[in-house]
Amino acid sequence: MTHDPFPLFESWFAEARETELNDSNAMTIATADANGQPAARMVLLKGHDRNGFVFYTNQESRKAADIAANPKAAILFHWKSLRRQIRIEGPLSTVSNATADAYFATRSRDSQLGAWASDQSRPLDARATFEARYDEMKARFEGQDVPRPPHWSGYRLMPQRFEFWQDREHRLHERRTFVRADGGDDWTEGMLYP
Repeated sequence: MTHDPFPLFESWFAEARETELNDSNAMTIATADANGQPAARMVLLKGHDRNGFVFYTNQESRKAADIAANPKAAILFHWKSLRRQIRIEGPLSTVSNATADAYFATRSRDSQLGAWASDQSRPLDARATFEARYDEMKARFEGQDVPRPPHWSGYRLMPQRFEFWQDREHRLHERRTFVRADGGDDWTEGMLYP
């Protein structure tokens, strides 16, 4: 038992990396727009520490518009093979340009070019249009490093609440919560009924 959610997250995440065949770092992120309309989608966790959980996206996407209007979110990891899930809630902030640049440099060249070619979440008349834009970006950056697009960055969710869910027989699941006290470093731990 621990009174700190971070070591528990690390332990479960390490097990997931060993057992999940694909994308153990996949997480659902739920946001809400200025009118409170929720939306959820899958993204990949690309960094985490005590300062939060980081993912990257096109800042002209629907999720980025939601975040600009309402900078709070919930993320959910579900590892079916382990019969576990972790829910995390908190405010969002944009990562620094240096952090975004450093991560962008680790992406494959094709993914970097795709970030330039994509008008994420906006209407597209045909797949061929997107593929043509990708080819244009390929030609534009031929023979040079691909810089991070100005409209592409990352967000960090600073956890205020964790819920660790473990499947148990007869649907008598275990649900353990950690809630941050007033934004400080102390956590209040509790259990919920299944």
